[in-house]
Formats: sequence, C-alpha cells, structure tokens
Amino acid sequence: MKMLVHAPPFVIKPLLSILPSVAACRPYSPARVNPAQSVGSFWSRPVALRRAASMADSFSTACDSSQEHTAGTWYSVPELRLRDHRFTIPLDYSLAASPKITVFAREVVSGNMLLSLAKKSNNCHTCYIYKVDLALSAHGQLSLADGYAESRGTGLSTPLTVSSMSQFKSAKDLADYLGHFRADNIVNDAEFVRVHLVPDAEPWTVLGQSYGGFCVVTYLSFAPHGLKQALLTGGIPPIGNGCSANDVYRACCEQIVLQNEKFYKRYPQDIEVVHEVVKYLAGSEGGGVPLPSGGFLTPRGLQTLGLSGLGSSTGFERLHYMFERVWDPQLVPGAAKQISHYFLRSFESWSSFDTNPLYALLHEAIYNQGAASCWSAERVMAENESKFNALNAAKENRPVLFTGEMIFPWMFDEIYALRPFKEAANILAEKKDWPPLYDVKSLNNNKVPVAAAVYYEDMYVNFKLAMETASHITGIRLWISNEYMHSGLRDNGTRVLNQLLGMLNGKKPLF
Repeated sequence: MKMLVHAPPFVIKPLLSILPSVAACRPYSPARVNPAQSVGSFWSRPVALRRAASMADSFSTACDSSQEHTAGTWYSVPELRLRDHRFTIPLDYSLAASPKITVFAREVVSGNMLLSLAKKSNNCHTCYIYKVDLALSAHGQLSLADGYAESRGTGLSTPLTVSSMSQFKSAKDLADYLGHFRADNIVNDAEFVRVHLVPDAEPWTVLGQSYGGFCVVTYLSFAPHGLKQALLTGGIPPIGNGCSANDVYRACCEQIVLQNEKFYKRYPQDIEVVHEVVKYLAGSEGGGVPLPSGGFLTPRGLQTLGLSGLGSSTGFERLHYMFERVWDPQLVPGAAKQISHYFLRSFESWSSFDTNPLYALLHEAIYNQGAASCWSAERVMAENESKFNALNAAKENRPVLFTGEMIFPWMFDEIYALRPFKEAANILAEKKDWPPLYDVKSLNNNKVPVAAAVYYEDMYVNFKLAMETASHITGIRLWISNEYMHSGLRDNGTRVLNQLLGMLNGKKPLF
C-alpha cells in the first residue's frame, strides 16, 4: 500500500463521469469563498472520537479563529476549474490549546459539467470531489464528495518527510507527534473540512480505497451524521479489539504464498534468476550490496519487492522486467559479475520509503486498539521461517517467496532513509495506549447507505476478515469479485464506482 500525494487521473475522471449521482449540484461563483461558519449547534453533536463532548468543545474553540480557513483564487487547467484551500487544524483535538497543523484541500470543478448545467439554468452550478490522500494507503484516498483534501502529514498538509521529521529533538518527541496521525484524527480532519467548506455543513459521500476504507469505517463508527453515503473498495478493516496485526498477517500469509505461486507460474524462468540474486547477495561482504542511496540490499530486503509486485494488476510484469535487467553485461572479459545500477535504483524507487517514511513508521499502528504491535510482522514471519527463508529456498532449489505488506525492524537499518527513525519506530512498536478505531455497537446500528467492493484475491486486505467485519455493518451491500485485485479502482474506476453507486441507488443487484 503506497501513498498517492496528488489526485491521479484514474480517481478524478471516473468520479467526474458519474458526479451528478454522487452529490447534489450547488450554486457556483468563481468568486465565492465559504467563510468560517457558525458551528456552535453543529459541534454540540457527538462528532468527536471517543471523548465526544470534550472534543466537540475543542472543535468549537478551534473554529473561533478567522485564520483557520484561507481560500485561494480560481485557476484553470483543461476541462477543470480549481481552487486551493488551507485549513489550520489542531494536532490533537482533545486539547483546547493544541499545536496547529495544516490540511490542504483543492476544489475541482468539471468544465464540461458547468457548460452543460449553464444551458439549463441562468446560474452555473458546481459539483466537486473532495479527496483525502492517505499516507498509509495504497492508492489511498478517502474521497469526499465534493472537492479534495490531502490528509495530515502528506502532500502540502504539514508533510512528514525525512527532512521535516529531523526537526524533532528526540525520538520520543517524534513518536508522540506521530501518534496523532491515524484514522481517528483523519476523520476529525474530514469533519473539520466538511463543516467549513460544504454549504450548510451538509453530509457528503465518501469513497475509501484500501486504508481509506479503514478510515471510512472509523467515520461510520464515530461520526456517521457527517455521511450521506459511503463507498469502500478493497478496504474493509478487521474491527474487533482482539483482532491484532498478528491476526492480520497470519490471515494474509496464505494469499501471499498463492500470489508467489501465480507469479512463478507466469514467469518460471525467474525462479533461477532469483536464486542467483539471493546467493550473490548472501555471498557478498556483509551479506548484501550497497544501494545508491547509502542503504544495503540483503536477501530479506529483496523479498520485500512482493509488497508492490504481487498485489496489483501490473505488478507481476514490473517485477519480472526488473529481474530481466538485474545483471550488468560483461563488457570486459574476466570482469566480476555484479548487480546492475538499474536494478538497485528500481528497487529503491519502487519501495519509496525515502518519500513516504510515514508508511513504515505507522503501518502496524493502523491496526492497534489498546495494545502494542511489538513488531507483529517480524514475529509472524518467524512462525513461517521454513517457507520464507530466502537462502534456504535457493539452496534447496525451491522458489524464493516474496513477502507482502509487512514492515520489519531491520528495515530501519538497511534502508537509508529510515535509519534516523529507528528509535522512534521501536517506541511506536511498544506503545500500548492506542485508542479505539471502531465502535461495533455503532456499526450494528448503522443507518448510512454503504456499498463495498470486496476482492476475493486481495493480498493486502484479507477476504475472510473483511467478510467478518461486513457482518457487523448493518445495511452494507457487497460486490464480491475476483475480476480485480487490490488495484480495481485504478484498473477500472468507472466500472467499480458505477457498480457501487448503482447498488446504493437501486440500479444494480445488491449481491
């Protein structure tokens, strides 16, 4: 699961094509700027997570400042009109005097839609897409009809980068700060934006892909009044307090092995190629080779290519093409065999931890409720040592299995960009007082129309755990398919969204 910092075409265009069914059109004027709204009565409702009353008070306090929302001027790109917004929000909504951070939002207006609507009325109208790019998500967006906003810590929203996080004086300070960047606060931010930007603070329709879907279920748990409809694609989380990261990784292991088998069945020649690379790395000084950034590539690091290579529709091909160019050609007789610079650069660019360290730091924490992860992936892989030991597999002439969506403590030694955050990562792994992310009772009493695409062979979100959670969300309508993998929204966004919206609007079969 990777972060998308900007709105990708596969999200915007499909949504624009069906936008009239996503949200009602609203009065439009290029000069219109929504002022900070009076929210006293609105915030008196229980919108905040876990501590409803006290957090509602903190929201109201935050809304008193005239500097909390600034809007830019409209500008144009082909077929679209755009305007940027910045919201000053509390880092911690439970504190009346919390430090402030910024969330960036962009209004996106379809030019074609405006022209079409202008013919029917003297007044133009607008429909926007609100999108939240989630730092922990693969294609992670929490799309909020109408407009789009990045989530805290990403893009232009007070980004947490390798360089910006270096400002903290201690690992503990950094870990404390990062504790405020999970789904609970992402939902709080979404509500903050909705109240300030949507006319009359009306409910909106949300789309959650991958981890974005996890956030939508948090939204349904603690702030359902803010939702008109909810769509989930490849993103139904495990919700029980007893369902830890351990359970998730154990459940996903079977699908990871299956995806490996499919890859090697498609490209059987890669079995021997990967054997050669593993033996080469293990036999090199220190058990690996230097990476261009200053990191170190070992056999276990090589296996992490499965994170991106095994779970999406084009991943097999990208992985295969990388291994086609793994070795430098021998230009001079007798020259030593070596891994190509192309392969080493491709490895680093695909992992993208240098541009998205937040994913590595908080990945296991997205599952935690009242318990520490204690490096779950490391412990679960130890239980499966006989299957996933790369060197043993190469020596025994078995296919080397790539790993899936897992973060390991040794990454903070071998990946250069993550080295400065090793101590903070250990603190987060031992943190026990994570607040709840879901309310099963609230989900049992859900009144918000919800439709979800569940991918039977999803490597990242386990099918069985997703179905168990779905059984607790009253009224959810499921579209179960093995036609797509986790990347269904990217691969055919128009079809996936039309299917889900059709189910909600009575135009498609429910099951």
